[in-house]
Amino acid sequence: MNVMTQQAFEHWHFVEPLLRKPKTEADYDVLVGVLDELLELIGEDESSPLMSLVDILSDYIEAYDHEHRPMPVASGADVLREMMREHGLNQSDLPGVGPQSVVSEILSGKRKLNLRQIRWLAEHFGVSEQTFI
Repeated sequence: MNVMTQQAFEHWHFVEPLLRKPKTEADYDVLVGVLDELLELIGEDESSPLMSLVDILSDYIEAYDHEHRPMPVASGADVLREMMREHGLNQSDLPGVGPQSVVSEILSGKRKLNLRQIRWLAEHFGVSEQTFI
C-alpha cells in the first residue's frame, strides 16, 4: 500500500462523513453546515486546497436540492408580476406590452404573453426572453 492510500485509510473515519451523499434531511443539514464552515474558513481564496471539497459538497447539496426541493415552474405572468413588484411598476408602466387592460388580462391569466410582448419585456428589464417563456 502506498503512503497516500495508507494515510487515507488511517484518516477515513474522519473524512468519510464529508464525502457521503445526503440521503436524509439530517445528512443534508450536516453537509450544509460543513460547507458553511469551509467557506468561512477559506473566504475568497479560490486556490485553497479545500476548494475541491467545497466543490464536492456543493454538488452533493445541489443534487439533493434538485431531487427534494425542485424549483416551481413560473408562468410568464408570474415572472411579470414579480418584475413589476421588484421595480415598483404598475400596469400602465408597460406600454410595450399594451394598454393597462391588456396587462391586467395577462396578469389574471386571461391572456398569454405573445412574442412581441416577450421581446419588449426582455429588453425593458434587461433579461433573457426565456425569462418570460
